[in-house]
Amino acid sequence: MAEGKRPRRDTRTAEEKEFDQRIIEIARVTRVMAGGKRMRFRACVVIGDHKGRMGYGLGKGADVTLAVQKAATRARRDLVVVPIENETIPHELRVKYKAARLLIKPAPKGTGVMAGGAIRLALELSGIGNVVTKVYGSKNKINNVGALFTALRQLSQSVAKRSMIKAGKHAASPTSKETE
Repeated sequence: MAEGKRPRRDTRTAEEKEFDQRIIEIARVTRVMAGGKRMRFRACVVIGDHKGRMGYGLGKGADVTLAVQKAATRARRDLVVVPIENETIPHELRVKYKAARLLIKPAPKGTGVMAGGAIRLALELSGIGNVVTKVYGSKNKINNVGALFTALRQLSQSVAKRSMIKAGKHAASPTSKETE
């Protein structure tokens, strides 16, 4: 190392290292005001830790970096825990979100992530290794990602309900009634 130079410090915090982030879409939004046009930027960002936690957010700002930062902080606020069983999802789901309709199905080992566009980027960050998806009705990336997150929330709720039912059956087993 040359004299007088220090090694570079990694300025990212531990939380930032925990999640990978991908930019789904950046759009320039123009608003007509008195005296001219005002340009801003909108960013859609998906974050994930490849272990089942992921989130997405939209952010607007005067420049692209500000919009991406705002979107990433919104994504961290609204995380979804994805239930993963044998590198895939527990069951098939059909979801409608605005104009987008999404079919998401579990797949056997070795299939990989069969999805297009924005859905593929988001699923790669989730840690789901084998899944098949099909989007109907919309080519809007933001609505497609919204449909995916609606499906993942439904998956986590159905898995939670299933585990509550199993726990309830064990608590009300015949052996516990006999002891009373």
